[in-house]
Amino acid sequence: MSVVLVSSLSGVEGAIRRYRPSHLVSLLAPEHMIGTPPEFTGERHLRLGLNDVAEDWASESPPTLHHIESLLAFGRGWSTEAPILVHCWAGISRSMAAAYILQCDRARPGSELKVAQDIRARAPHACPNTLMIRLADSAMRREGRMIEAIASIGRGEIATEGYCVELPIRTARP
Repeated sequence: MSVVLVSSLSGVEGAIRRYRPSHLVSLLAPEHMIGTPPEFTGERHLRLGLNDVAEDWASESPPTLHHIESLLAFGRGWSTEAPILVHCWAGISRSMAAAYILQCDRARPGSELKVAQDIRARAPHACPNTLMIRLADSAMRREGRMIEAIASIGRGEIATEGYCVELPIRTARP
């Protein structure tokens, strides 16, 4: 079964050892971006320098449509034979949004709520970045369904750092 793994930065090394992912997505502030771990080639590590903000005016490095398009293109290049590991600083907001976006891209339109509910069930601490979700909803032409689905699961439990979460992908992209 294909799996999207979500981790905090501090959990990346352990997740790489345990799961042996084929691809890595790093979503960190530009000034905190990490280099490519030795287990990956440059083309299998997507590094997105962006801050965890809900409004584009709130930062010099907010999530943008370019970041979302890069994430979608990278995800479409992932064969799903091995897991993809997605991380941000805490494993709560940017990485959960990216995992949700990757899962919705693989799932059929109309499955946005089910995907969001699965994230909530597996990650009570998840609080996907709403700006990333809004941008992805527009880019993927989901007509507000991604935004509504994430709003419906609520903010989640307060946490300073998430744990590694396995999010299976059950439906292939049509």
